[in-house]
Amino acid sequence: MSWSPQSWRDKPIRQAPDYPDPAALAATEAELRSLPPLIFAGEARALRADLARAAAGEAFLLLGGDCAESFAEFHANAVRDTLKVLLQMAVVLSYAAGAPVVKVARMAGQFAKPRSSMTETIGATTLPSYFGDVINGSAFSSAARTPDPARMLRGYSQAAITLNLLRAFTQGGFADLHRVQQWNQAFVAASPQGERYVELARRIEESLGFMTACGIDPARTPQLRTTAIYTAHDALLLPYEEALARQDSLTGDWYACSAHLLWLGDRTRQPDHAHAAFARGVANPLGMKCGPTLTADELLRLLDTLNPDNAPGRMTLITRMGAATLADHLPKLIRAVQREGRAVVWCCDPMHGNTVTLANGRKTRAFEHILDEVRVFFAVHEAEGTWPGGVHMEMTGKDVTECLGGGQGIAEADLSRRYHTQCDPRLNGTQALEVAFQVADLLRGARRHRAPPLAAE
Repeated sequence: MSWSPQSWRDKPIRQAPDYPDPAALAATEAELRSLPPLIFAGEARALRADLARAAAGEAFLLLGGDCAESFAEFHANAVRDTLKVLLQMAVVLSYAAGAPVVKVARMAGQFAKPRSSMTETIGATTLPSYFGDVINGSAFSSAARTPDPARMLRGYSQAAITLNLLRAFTQGGFADLHRVQQWNQAFVAASPQGERYVELARRIEESLGFMTACGIDPARTPQLRTTAIYTAHDALLLPYEEALARQDSLTGDWYACSAHLLWLGDRTRQPDHAHAAFARGVANPLGMKCGPTLTADELLRLLDTLNPDNAPGRMTLITRMGAATLADHLPKLIRAVQREGRAVVWCCDPMHGNTVTLANGRKTRAFEHILDEVRVFFAVHEAEGTWPGGVHMEMTGKDVTECLGGGQGIAEADLSRRYHTQCDPRLNGTQALEVAFQVADLLRGARRHRAPPLAAE
């Protein structure tokens, strides 16, 4: 079927903001089309190759970052600190489990958030819901909640700066394994997970010293000094995505140049609707959130739409079902995918299905429920003989108190101390590192049950 970046416009659409000034929206889209791409086609192809390894059971995907990036709280330290935690988690997973880790950050574009209701009512006032800083403001006022297309330009600028920082950090020496100790942070280092990480870092440094003694020069081994980190976000705001689509001069393929990987949310994955109509025509790797309402037939139809050639590395299925229901729903999806011979990466999002709203209206997640869903995810894949290909975490490098439990023992009374999220609750650095150690243990078990063994990176 023919496709263009505008193909989505004549399809039904959900979760779309209602911009009151069409002329202003058109002008913003035109300006975005004139700006440079944020990512490049070759980078997206490299991620597809890495994800093909994860689909084959030869790598593991770590997808993590902010629930919704903020305009107000944006600064270089926030980018650096979240990157630190992602690097720590990746080192724990890679070293302890012996598996190469594909690192994808929910950064440099994760500004838009789908909502369960298009409107919010407080008292007698009903206003549009807050859909993320790239669409409207979080303050409950008519001025703030009115969608403003100019916010897309600010989102583009912040994404460009964030990508520049990520590239500088990961290619300029910050990601050097000889600095593995320096990735720790004060509040993490003081925790039991920090102590475990320090011991792991010490063993890595000993291994590097042995390699040097054997004549392996770190200066000539870029894998020890640099790393690849990719970006991803929910492709919710289609005017933004269309305006940043570019045709690759080498292949003629179209790419969504706002991020390396885009995903369709559980509320926007209808195969005959606008979001799937846009996503099917770009050559980027794609993710898709799979909630408990997704049937096996619907999943196969979506795979036919989004990956008709069954190309490895194209599709990542991100399950988000909740610890209590995953065991009932996931096996049916896995069996359907296996029966049809589809190449996918199975990734566990244990965050969204375990969100609860307290009596005071504040959202939170219980750390133990998050771990329970990860454990069930691995157990189901072991039973089905398939590879548990990744995890997806909403987390931050800041010392927030938004999720209950973990080694810090965060209680309900503690949430008000540092509850800073723009939308959903996130793991802090200590909790995220604790998850990484738990997942590393599960990966060891998964490798023992898999033949042939994974190749080391």
